[in-house]
Amino acid sequence: MSLMTVHPWSLLNQLQRELNQVARVPADNGSDAAVSDWAPAVDIVERDDAYVIRADIPGVDPKDIEIDMEDGVLTIKGERKFEQEEEKDNYKRVERVYGTFYRRFVLPDSADAEKITAKSRNGVLEVVIPKQEKVKPRRIEVES
Repeated sequence: MSLMTVHPWSLLNQLQRELNQVARVPADNGSDAAVSDWAPAVDIVERDDAYVIRADIPGVDPKDIEIDMEDGVLTIKGERKFEQEEEKDNYKRVERVYGTFYRRFVLPDSADAEKITAKSRNGVLEVVIPKQEKVKPRRIEVES
């Protein structure tokens, strides 16, 4: 008998990634980009004292970002707005994606929701989710 690891969500996750990629492909004629919403790429790092989420959000004004925490789920949403610099610009092709984005992350029980911080610098949003301090185990003497 052989044992194998099963990842039931892996096929669904792969399908979602492929569908997201298809939605971002520009039109064949090159005249415009897809108009679908986009999602910034993220890195999630676990440190000894915190979880850190870094999201690529170049061109997004920090005032256009909302971060909410509810029932153990961290939601990051925002918008990259299309702004023409000059009225005379006549775009032939737009490949950069604009519009709203929305990401949700289920946090582990060890996350301290009350101490979450966020900052945006050089096009990268960094959300730091501190871990709750662990209660140290102690030995209890039994009296006789």
